[in-house]
Amino acid sequence: MTEGNFVDYVKIYASSGKGGKGSSHLHREKFIDKGGPDGGDGGRGGHVILRGNKNLWTLFHLKFTKHVKAGHGGDGGSARSTGADGEDKYLEVPLGTVVKDKETEEVLFEITEDGEEVVLARGGKGGLGNWHFRTATNQTPRYAQPGLYGEEFDVILELKVLADVGLVGFPNAGKSTLLSVLTSAKPKIGDYPFTTLKPNLGIVAYRDFQSFVIADIPGIIEGAAEGKGLGHYFLRHIERNSTLLFLIPADAEDIIKEYEILLDELRRYNPEMLDKDRLVVISKSDMLDEELIAEMKPELDAGLQGVDYMFISSVAEQGLTELKDKLWQMLTK
Repeated sequence: MTEGNFVDYVKIYASSGKGGKGSSHLHREKFIDKGGPDGGDGGRGGHVILRGNKNLWTLFHLKFTKHVKAGHGGDGGSARSTGADGEDKYLEVPLGTVVKDKETEEVLFEITEDGEEVVLARGGKGGLGNWHFRTATNQTPRYAQPGLYGEEFDVILELKVLADVGLVGFPNAGKSTLLSVLTSAKPKIGDYPFTTLKPNLGIVAYRDFQSFVIADIPGIIEGAAEGKGLGHYFLRHIERNSTLLFLIPADAEDIIKEYEILLDELRRYNPEMLDKDRLVVISKSDMLDEELIAEMKPELDAGLQGVDYMFISSVAEQGLTELKDKLWQMLTK
């Protein structure tokens, strides 16, 4: 999937169908010129329904869908025949899609399972035919109910990527490079900040044909939680990950300070983020010798306060097997 095809935010106006009107027909045939009421009911209006699809990874197919309208119900007919129901409109969405009211930004529901269906806009009820209104004193009612109008909603569809591990780090920390060597993903890689402008997903093949999904979330900058840069668009993708991998380059000025800034951004965005399992990975470690690593460990032990850490090099492919083992252990504990 190219970066431009990754769409995780769309606005849609959805309207369900109007119910068909009931019939006020009176029964007539060759030798019955004054028969009783036999008007049928109107059909219900069509629903607008969202359905989860595990084969979709993006909302790109809805990018240019601004209006979604379901069909109207058919009118009732003679001989108590009911009108046809309006055609339902289905919108296939990837798992992890959150539906919000456009005005209030209130979360209406979310789709997390394959095949799960939720009615977004319910079709209007069909009107009752005059058959229902006959009484002992009014045996030939000449009126019927009109159909009810459907519902209209302006909604936002927001995708929160479903992945097992989320890569967290500042721009240019080497997240895309790590993803490219751990998985078959082909993210855009460059030696400048914000190369990645969309989340990249990759599947890590593990032992015995097992696998897990890792997501390269675009780099965080200070103030991302307040929407500085592009941060607040990206942080929501980390909410779904069960494990967070903090990637900090070995040539960072202060590894502990970078970790604390990243942690603080997550805390300010959503305090529940801190409940997730964390692993700190020092990348670009091929620049360090064993003596320097030994000198760094006491400082890391004190600053990371019990959080596990490890040294790797994506380019030199050092420590990657140990990293996979550690992540698998964290995911399956």
